[in-house]
Amino acid sequence: MTIRPVRFFFLATVFCATFEKLNWNVAGNIEIADILAIGFIASFALQELSRRDRTFVKTAAVVGCFLALFLLVYLAGYFTLESGQAVQQYWKGFIKFGIHFLFLLLGVVFLSRRSASFYLRTIGFFTAGMVLNAAYGVLQLLAARSGTNLDGDVISPLTGGATSINVYGIFQQTGFIYRPNALTGDPNHLGIMLILPLLILTPVYLRLERKHPWKVRLGLTLAFLLIVEVLTLSRSGIGGLILGVALLALPYRRRFISRQVLVPVAVVAAGFVALIATSPAYFIKVIGSRFETGGGSASAHFSVYDFIPSILHSHPAFGLGLNNFAVYYQEVTGQANWGPHSYYVALIVETGLVGTVVFAGFLLYLFARAAFARRLGRALAAAGDPAAARVTPLAWGMTAALLGTLFSNIFYLTMSFYYFYVFVTLLLALPIVFGPRLEAAAEPSSLSPQPALAPA
Repeated sequence: MTIRPVRFFFLATVFCATFEKLNWNVAGNIEIADILAIGFIASFALQELSRRDRTFVKTAAVVGCFLALFLLVYLAGYFTLESGQAVQQYWKGFIKFGIHFLFLLLGVVFLSRRSASFYLRTIGFFTAGMVLNAAYGVLQLLAARSGTNLDGDVISPLTGGATSINVYGIFQQTGFIYRPNALTGDPNHLGIMLILPLLILTPVYLRLERKHPWKVRLGLTLAFLLIVEVLTLSRSGIGGLILGVALLALPYRRRFISRQVLVPVAVVAAGFVALIATSPAYFIKVIGSRFETGGGSASAHFSVYDFIPSILHSHPAFGLGLNNFAVYYQEVTGQANWGPHSYYVALIVETGLVGTVVFAGFLLYLFARAAFARRLGRALAAAGDPAAARVTPLAWGMTAALLGTLFSNIFYLTMSFYYFYVFVTLLLALPIVFGPRLEAAAEPSSLSPQPALAPA
């Protein structure tokens, strides 16, 4: 079997996009996703040079324009840097951003030249990576409860770094309270990441035919991911999930009260009730702590917003410079690696009003493309194309996932991670991949039924 480098590196990056712990301290902090993404960018560029393909992809051109705008903002912010440490932090963030956005740009072009089945397979790889990550989190939690650090046995030998499960606290001086972070750096990261497959695939599951071979498999997958979502105890992740489900309830409200939803949810809920019944005081204490807003963790999340007015007063246009919040905040915490714990704080403080406006324009473009994908799905349904049963649910799911992620990043920074750029690549490529089917359906020669598409 011949290995195609471009295809391999693309799917491997998609699969490993959430594996934050697989990183090495080489020329900074380099993750496995960095290595794979660079492999994809390099191999795709070499392939394009040899093919000399000049096919114009409008969406990729728009993404390229946004890339140029972001680069201008970041380069302008470079001239506000005031120390060698600030310059070092800037270049770390700049290189990371360049790899992320180049993957997004070239990924859109790559998917635009692939089939609809390959696009669905890509979603499958993305979901499989999440499932593996979640499964490791469950094993990590079970191992910790038995007194074993699974990361020390599995991750540390590979990376040479020390890592472990998150210790949330101690209950009555008798035992630790753990929150699985799996292969991510934080249980909240895991909780926020998991809302993507949960929200994207739930509409697909609802629209699948009752006897479809993937109906049960997809239902079990969603139930498992929901269980791990709850185990993370992530308020931001669960809040984003609830907001996304509320949006999906608009077009799928009748399906949400059907057996295919109520039965799995009831089983999951019954399992958690039975688990809580084994130690009510323990679980009530843990769950109650997640509803408290006056603790040190909550105060730290809210306090970072206090820096926005002062930074805008001193550096209103382009902020402190990319990836430089920690340098400024070090005067308060004494720690050089303390992040802003909010994507929006980082955005405003590090890129100023200009960078915020550019990013807002990018978000509006994403929502516009998601809306276009929903219209495409309705048009395919009107044309009698069975692909509508995949396009419309995916479009609604991605819209909900984008909205939920935006909410979750009020107190976290996951929108700067690889998984978010993979998600954006899939969102932007959706109408490009399935659009030709509508054109084909409009031709007299294509009036015969087209084969249905199986989900990834």
